Amino acid sequence: MLTYYSDDHHLHHGSCELIDGQLMPCFEKPQRADHILQRVKDRQLGEVRAPKDFGRAPIERIHSAAYLEFFASAWARWQAQNGTGDLLPYTWPARTLRAVLPSSLHGQFGYYSFDAGAPITAGTWQAAYSAAQVALSAQAHIAGGAHSAFALCRPPGHHAAGELMGGYCYLNNAAIAAQAFLDQGYARVAILDVDYHHGNGTQDIFYARSDVLFASIHGDPLAEFPFFLGYADELGEGAGEGYNCNYPLPAGSTWETWSAALEQACQRIAGYAAEVLVVSLGVDTFKDDPISQFKLDSPDYLAMGRRIAALGLPTLFVMEGGYAVEAIGVNAVNVLEGFEAANL
Repeated sequence: MLTYYSDDHHLHHGSCELIDGQLMPCFEKPQRADHILQRVKDRQLGEVRAPKDFGRAPIERIHSAAYLEFFASAWARWQAQNGTGDLLPYTWPARTLRAVLPSSLHGQFGYYSFDAGAPITAGTWQAAYSAAQVALSAQAHIAGGAHSAFALCRPPGHHAAGELMGGYCYLNNAAIAAQAFLDQGYARVAILDVDYHHGNGTQDIFYARSDVLFASIHGDPLAEFPFFLGYADELGEGAGEGYNCNYPLPAGSTWETWSAALEQACQRIAGYAAEVLVVSLGVDTFKDDPISQFKLDSPDYLAMGRRIAALGLPTLFVMEGGYAVEAIGVNAVNVLEGFEAANL
């Protein structure tokens, strides 16, 4: 299996985030991708390639030009205001306020974000842009006839909607890749999100569409981030009704419970007759993840890969979350090795 990867991810390294009332070092940090890359090499999974540059056009199929312009220019505007430290939002257009776009940098950041978990630093735009190119390069490899590919993206993307960043995510790499498949002639794409946290951005992007089936297994949003999306009764709307499948699970869920949900999701994908599968590969379902509450163990990820392989679909794995840094490489690559072994 080819891995696509860019060193540009090192350009994004937020200084801190707000957790339980304290400013703490960011859990989403460069070492995450570094450990995965090293594991890919140690296990000789396959060649590691740098991405091609497909430009902004395929990104604009998912994210609005206005949103991208804000994101790309925000750091320079912050510096022009003599800003110090990371740029972080501090106000949002909540329920009793109007969703207007102010002229102020801070007002615009609130408009284009849903939390303070996506700081903008000097290199954030370039890191996120390159991550999208990583996903597009892996997508192109599969569209060219390959059965699988791994897009080692960082920062992650599944919390980012068309005009919204948050939850460590800026550009929705999985959605960008899924749309690229459709634009290249595929009729039905399935996205399976196995991250601990619901892929609210991906759901929102495709919620009213029938050409992408979205299935997500995640912590119950009644108690877990992102809280305001990811419930089982969210089935899609309009043309997309019936093409959104959420499987929220309680804290403490083990492989037995989690794999039962995976089986349901896989059966739904099989029934959809998808032509290609995009997997939002989060491994924060691990039992020792510092910000998640499931109890999967490292061998479980091999079984996960095997079950995904049983779908028999060309499959693009796009890296999302996972914050137990010392174990992230083992767990992510176990999914890929399980998938590969089942296809031998």
